[in-house]
Amino acid sequence: MSRFFFNDRKQLVNDAIEGVIISSRYRNLTRLDIDPAIRVVVRNDWDKSKVAIISGGGSGHEPAHVGFVGKGMLTAAVCGDLFASPSVDAVLNAIVAVTGDRGCLLIVKNYTGDRLNFGLAAEKAKKHGLKVEMVIVGDDISLPDNKQPRGIAGTALVHKIAGFAAEQGKSLSDVKSIAQQACDNLASMGVAMQTCNLPGSDEEEGRIKGGHVELGLGIHGEPGASTIDTQNSKEIIATLVKHLRQKTGTEAKLAVLINNLGGVSSLEMALLTRELVHSDLKDQLDYLIGPAPLVSALDMKGFSLSAIALNDDFTKALQAEVETAGWQPMVKYRAMPTQKHSLLRRDVEITPSDNAAAKALVASITKTLIEQENHLNALDAKVGDGDTGSTFAEGARDIAQLNDSGKLPLNDPAALLELVGDRLATVMGGSSGVLMSIFFTAAGQKVGEQKPLPEALLFGLEQMKRYGGADLGDRTLIDALQPALEALRDKDLKAAVKAAQEGADATAQMQKANAGRSSYVNSGNLDGVKDPGAVAVAEVFAALVK
Repeated sequence: MSRFFFNDRKQLVNDAIEGVIISSRYRNLTRLDIDPAIRVVVRNDWDKSKVAIISGGGSGHEPAHVGFVGKGMLTAAVCGDLFASPSVDAVLNAIVAVTGDRGCLLIVKNYTGDRLNFGLAAEKAKKHGLKVEMVIVGDDISLPDNKQPRGIAGTALVHKIAGFAAEQGKSLSDVKSIAQQACDNLASMGVAMQTCNLPGSDEEEGRIKGGHVELGLGIHGEPGASTIDTQNSKEIIATLVKHLRQKTGTEAKLAVLINNLGGVSSLEMALLTRELVHSDLKDQLDYLIGPAPLVSALDMKGFSLSAIALNDDFTKALQAEVETAGWQPMVKYRAMPTQKHSLLRRDVEITPSDNAAAKALVASITKTLIEQENHLNALDAKVGDGDTGSTFAEGARDIAQLNDSGKLPLNDPAALLELVGDRLATVMGGSSGVLMSIFFTAAGQKVGEQKPLPEALLFGLEQMKRYGGADLGDRTLIDALQPALEALRDKDLKAAVKAAQEGADATAQMQKANAGRSSYVNSGNLDGVKDPGAVAVAEVFAALVK
């Protein structure tokens, strides 16, 4: 079954509309009380003194279209069922409800159902003596040979520009003219690595392979124009930008809408925005809108870029404030500001030195942790938050880089341990970095006091246990580390490797975690799964004898 919160599939859209209206911060929305099958949301402060702007289409693209109803944008939105055009009667009732002597403009995405239903409703409204015009948005450039390009996220920009013109009191012909100009100077393209889930429908399997994305995926989940064998953010943005520049030209100043199709995390959208402003489009980029969902596709794991070539009228219209829930204010693009700040003095002062055996040992350990990143993440996804591998690998990469560049005090064990502790506190995230820093720093201090290395490492372990609160049997990395270090104290490396492995294996049978992130997980999820931190320790000890 699909992953979708809903109660009654038949009432889903009606219930969602109610939720949007009652949560509107402007309190300026109302629904026409006509028939449950006619879903029209209108401004409750509308007096018909200006040109009305109406749009709509299938639901599932929230905040479009209800989220754009309000002063400065749409006068009314007509909502169909999920991905289905609203009926002729629904559109006609919307037109009649909000259209005065100044007339109304219909803004329609270029899909056959929308064109037909909105078009027929317009003709019927004209028979009622109303002035009605229509513009069709076809901003999708992913299928260059298509004579009927689809209307996608760029439609929101047309809403904004037409809505501003209407709010300024422009005539119907002038409002239609500027809306059409916006359509003519607009280009959009989307990409997704996973299509959307429909309520009550089985999930689609295998259409987009792992590690791939579809270019030009439609906002209803229609197959894309092509498949790209990468999920690299820089490469994907570069591909979209190349196509956009072919449409908008290489000289025009642009505003770009960065649209979340519904299922992309805020972290990823911020990264994609960063990639955009460092792309080949950077010198043309005047303004950004988003990143945000403006025209989504339910929970589609994808995004789109919409670029509009600016003139003074478009810029003024897009900058104007509105009273809508869904619009994202346009911001002037600027490079990331930075502020100079003096680095706090490092406590660890080191002099690099060489030791071939130590260098090889550090290389083996760091290589192992980097190679185990995905495996440890997969384990942690079952008993934690899925980042143990990445956390340890990040620390390993930093130490490996220092090792490769000859910046470690390899011939001074005390300084080496303290430097590792210092670096891990800086580059490793969460509690793991702090705990590892305590371990290595405390051990380094004892080595500096001429204590044997095994004894020093056990002291570091005790300090880590003291501050971290975990102990043997609590289902953490200590279950592998402590027995291994105790065996190492007896100068038996092979026994230490075996003890670490047995300790890690034993965590799979521990039904309860008394410390660490696994302590927040239901015990049923722990059964048979090794603690990822303990596995990391076992892998490190195994690397010592390779």
